Order: sequence, then structure tokens, then C-alpha cells
Amino acid sequence: MDTPPFSELGLPDTLLAAIETLGYERPSPIQAMSIPPALLGKDLVGLSATGSGKTAAFTLPALAKLDVRQGHPQVLILCPTRELAVQVCEEVHRLGAKMTGLHATPVYGGAPIDRQLRALRSGAQLVVGTPGRLLDHLRRGSFDPSRIQMAILDEADRMLDMGFKDEMDELLAALPASRQTLFFSATMNPGVSRLIQKFGNSPEIIEIQQKARTVSTVDQSYFEVRQRSKVEVLSRILDMNPPRLGIIFCNTKRSVDECTEDLVNRGYAADRLHGDITQQMRERVLKRFRDGAVEILVATDVAARGLDIDEIDIVFNYDLPTDPEDYVHRIGRTGRAGRSGRAVSFVYGREIYRMQSIERYTRSVVRRERIPSVEQVEGRRADLIFDDLKERLESGKFDAYQDSIDRLLEQGHTPTDIAGALVTMIREASGREGSAIEEDREPERPARRENRDARPPRDDRGLRPDYQDRSERPGPPRGASQAAEGGMTRLFLSLGKTHGVMAKEIVGMLYREAGLPDGCLGRITLFPKHSLVDVPEQFVGQVIDKTRTARLRGRPFRMDVDRGPQERP
Repeated sequence: MDTPPFSELGLPDTLLAAIETLGYERPSPIQAMSIPPALLGKDLVGLSATGSGKTAAFTLPALAKLDVRQGHPQVLILCPTRELAVQVCEEVHRLGAKMTGLHATPVYGGAPIDRQLRALRSGAQLVVGTPGRLLDHLRRGSFDPSRIQMAILDEADRMLDMGFKDEMDELLAALPASRQTLFFSATMNPGVSRLIQKFGNSPEIIEIQQKARTVSTVDQSYFEVRQRSKVEVLSRILDMNPPRLGIIFCNTKRSVDECTEDLVNRGYAADRLHGDITQQMRERVLKRFRDGAVEILVATDVAARGLDIDEIDIVFNYDLPTDPEDYVHRIGRTGRAGRSGRAVSFVYGREIYRMQSIERYTRSVVRRERIPSVEQVEGRRADLIFDDLKERLESGKFDAYQDSIDRLLEQGHTPTDIAGALVTMIREASGREGSAIEEDREPERPARRENRDARPPRDDRGLRPDYQDRSERPGPPRGASQAAEGGMTRLFLSLGKTHGVMAKEIVGMLYREAGLPDGCLGRITLFPKHSLVDVPEQFVGQVIDKTRTARLRGRPFRMDVDRGPQERP
């Protein structure tokens, strides 16, 4: 729908100046329909999909009615998660950048309460927070609700789904009866209706209808793949079209951990986000993801709720969600702000029926794709290298290395051979380790059983006899130790193959326990009763100290600087 410019919505000049600075040209439909009645003091119910601009729809009228001369809470915004609370508060500061004296603060659990107490006591006029921590401040007396003029419930449906009904009831009941209340939600369910009926004052309902529940800018597809082959398929897809930023959604924290460790072990800049991650670490991970230091974020639904990053190129449903609405929220992370995006789902067996339910719910078709072969991935990688080389040659931004090339030419090597060797080295340096994928379909059909039974038996890890783990591939003779690379120190770890330890588990443990930067580890060599790990010199003390009480495969272990075969146990 065509919308009027922001200048015709009744907003003050300070907000219009901030909007112009941010580069917003016209309001979205939910903003155009919500802002005028909200400025008139009416209660509202705004129903609109994720990514439609709801935050500015309630933030602009809240700031317009705020009196920056008063040093007490006047606006309260409730959010379901700490991440969303932080993002909403950041949006408040962006839109209120021209308002001298504005003081807004986020209040959420998992963060030091002292800092929040100081912010509330210093005269915060706008408070953004999660129900649990806000209720804690209310009971402490550090949050005074008596002069709140506007209460906003952002994603009210999700707050109810997450079990915040009692906290929301107590908080809203403590607010002045004369306040204005704005309810914003993606859906109108019975819980939201009850909340509106109890705390709303004949609110005006504004609903933005969509023909489909998913945006047309998102290309949706799925692959049929077994659980044990998911990481390999994921790697091939990432290598075929490397994204700038991508999110992988898993249904459990354990799945998040395992997927992250596998990706890091394969050389990807990946990190995790789930409920067991401390708030300080969560904020660090999100900052690195926004800055591009982490390319792939592996997360659960609750942990990633409310992520407001426009540059996400691809979303993976590593585990297919049970609720179609969660599918919509997940893929809504990409294809935002007019950009194109891609959503890829992994399904197998009876999950195909769940995918059909998602198609009915979203009123869109999810395309089935074939898993890329190793040859296709290698071909695509070669194309990318060719394109990079061509661009570098045409730009002229490279060093000639004429002396080195002349020496090779003098030794009888042709220019073609030299170029071919260099391209081969580039491909080997950029290559990722892969393995075979089982593409067996529809395992529940009895007609397939004979073929399955004819396959070689698997070991206790579910692997075939011909499978080779990266740690078990040919290397130095037993007990031998190659010298560590420059700048690296070799550490001894008192667990090895006979304890069931794998290289990827050592990598994940060190990144998790020692807090090492991604991609800093060197060579890892597994022996029957011990392992050797190359660690950057500057992190040796940190690794030894942080892993003293750690466990690997449920076992305690010793980690120290390697003194050579003669001094090992």
C-alpha cells in the first residue's frame, strides 16, 4: 500500500530530523496506520508480521509524548527477551538522537542489577525491559510505575508463549489506570485477546493483512538428509554460495553445541547462542556477528528471538521446527529491508509431512533440492577462485614477486605450470574437509530393507568401516611429534583415541572452556593414550589454567606444555 511521508503523520520536528538522518523515506503500513491514533492518545492493537517495522511504529509516538524535562519513568516497553529489549532501546536512542536530555535504559535478567539500579535512579524517562527483571525492580521499589503515561507490549504473543502471563498481569496492574496501552503482536490468539480485554481501553485494532505469511524476497527450499550427514550437506551449501552472514537454527542446546563444534572444526567462523550462554558472552557473540567477525551463528529459537540484523543472507533450519509459526519467525531473519534472502531446511523421513504442514500454513511452496555433489562444490570453488583472480588482475592490486617468478622460469618451469601450481595451492588452502553422504530415501518402506541389511555393519559411533575420522588419517609414526609451527606451542592432553576422544571434541572444549578466538588452534594429533594440540603462544597459560577442572567425554584430564616422548607418561 502507498503510505504518506513521515511529515504528514503529526510527528514533532526533532523526530522528523532523526528520521531524515537515518535515511527513512516513507513509513511502512503498520507505522502509517499506528502513529496518528497513538499520538491522539488512543489504545492500539497492532497486528503485523515480523520485520514489518513495528518497533518504530510504537517508538515514535512514545518519544513524541515524552517530556525530557521530567526525570522519572513515563514510558514502559515490555519485550519477551533480553536481546529484543537491547535492540528496542538502541532504536529508541537512534530515533531520539535529536532529543536533548533523553534518558532511556534497558532492564533485563542475566545482567548486573547494580548498573540498572543506577540508571533507574538517575532519572530514566523510558524503560525497556523483560517482565521478570522489571517485576523484580517493581518489588524492590527501584522502579516507580506511578507516573507511567504509556505502556507498550512488544510481541505480546511471544511473552505469553514464554510463560510471562503472571508477571505481565502484575506489572500492568501496578500502572496508573489512566495510562495509554499499545499492544503489538504477530498474531491474535486467545491469550492476547484476554490481555487486551483486561488491560485495554477500547483499543483500535490495526491489522496488516498479508497474502502469504512469508516474504516473497526469501527463496525457500529443503533437502532430504539424514541426521549424521547434516553438517556435510551444510558445508557443501555454504561452500557453493558463501554468505556474508548466516543463521543456523537448532531445536536443542545440545544440537547447537554439536553443530557449532563441527563447523569450527571444519574451518568456518561460527559461534553459538542458547540459553546456557552467559549474558556477557551473548552480547559479545552478537557484537562479533554484527561486525562480521563471526559469519555463522548457530542458535535456538528463544536465543535468536528479536535479532534485528538486515544483512543476513541465509537461514538454515538445521532441525525443522514443530510449530509452523516458528518457521515463519526463523526465515523472517533474512530477506529484510528489501534485500533477497534464502531459507534452507533439512528434513528426513516423516518430517516431510511437517514440511507439508508448513507449506499449508505459510501458503507458499518450499522447493525440494538435490544435495550438491563433491564435484559441483569443487567446480563452484574453482569458479570463485577464478573470479577472484580475474578481479585482482584487472584491478592491478597485487605484488609482482618478479624475482621469485624469474627464478622458477630459469629452472625450466613454464608460466602455465607456475600459475597452475599457485591455483592448486589456493584451492588446497581454502578447501574444507568433506565426507560421503548417505542419500538413502524413505527408510520406512519395507521394500528397501533388503538393501539396507546388505550394507556393511556400523561401529558403535554409527560409522562404516571405511570411514576415516580426520584425526585418524595417516600421519607421523606412533609416538612421533612434528615440530609446532612458528608462534605456536605444543600442549600435551592426557586423553586419546582409546578414550573415544575426537579432534572436534578437543576443539570445541578449548573454545568453550578457554575462551579462545575462533580459528586460532593449530595441528591436533591423536594418539592411543594422549593428544597433542598446537596453541598460540600467548594463550598457553590461559588454556592450561582454564582447563584444570574441565572434562572431556566425562573424564578429567591433564593439560600441559609437551616435553617430548621421553617425558610423557
